[in-house]
Amino acid sequence: MSAERASRPLVVVTRPADQAGAWVQGLRAAGWPVLALPLIDIVPAADPSALRAAVAGWADLDAAMFVSPAAVEALRQAAVPVPAPGLRCWAPGAGTVRALRDWGVAPAAIDHPPADAAQMDSEALWPVIAPQVHPGHRLLIVRGVSANGHAGRDWLLERCRGGGATVRTVVAYRRQPPTWDVIQRAKAGRAVADGAVWLFSSSEAVGHLRDLLPQAAWARARAIATHPRIAEAARALGYGEVRTCRPTLPDVVQALESSP
Repeated sequence: MSAERASRPLVVVTRPADQAGAWVQGLRAAGWPVLALPLIDIVPAADPSALRAAVAGWADLDAAMFVSPAAVEALRQAAVPVPAPGLRCWAPGAGTVRALRDWGVAPAAIDHPPADAAQMDSEALWPVIAPQVHPGHRLLIVRGVSANGHAGRDWLLERCRGGGATVRTVVAYRRQPPTWDVIQRAKAGRAVADGAVWLFSSSEAVGHLRDLLPQAAWARARAIATHPRIAEAARALGYGEVRTCRPTLPDVVQALESSP
């Protein structure tokens, strides 16, 4: 191991457990020490029969928006059939695109932000799908809900309704704070004190960390956030250094390598 790699700080991956593996492997392959400490637990939101009923056959829809990989996985776990050909499947980021493809959705049926978009979010997706939206357009948004009942931003929903679309929503999963054991809490505390780099893909994850370590001193901690809103949450918590980059492995690695 080179001296440069030996001196690299620990990277803490905070994504849900079922999404963290690929990030851990990719970062380790790039030469970074990694610790997985999921800050969001994903659990089913409804019994499978209720979820299947909400999307029965996809026949009455023109498009479906899947807000995250977890939304796709929830439908897979509930044995919901793959959307029929002709239904447009909207995805705000690369992770959701991969989940849809793995589910069996044809790549040509997936609408997503351009690969070179500055951000991967609803605002970047809107110019791509806006031409589809018209009076009578039928859209289903498949999303999650937090422990306090918050379903997330309605920015895209409001734009579509403003264009005359009929929009329904279905909650496919719940986001909950993780349950950490004594060892995980100790590892997290050391990571904060030692100046580890925390990789955040959710503002909600930042809030969960604050609640899990209420006495932590954040000034030495560093963060990479995959969206400006997430970066704002990390700064508000007190992180001494916060960088923003797109939610792709090459972008995260570049942000890590450019960190002083």
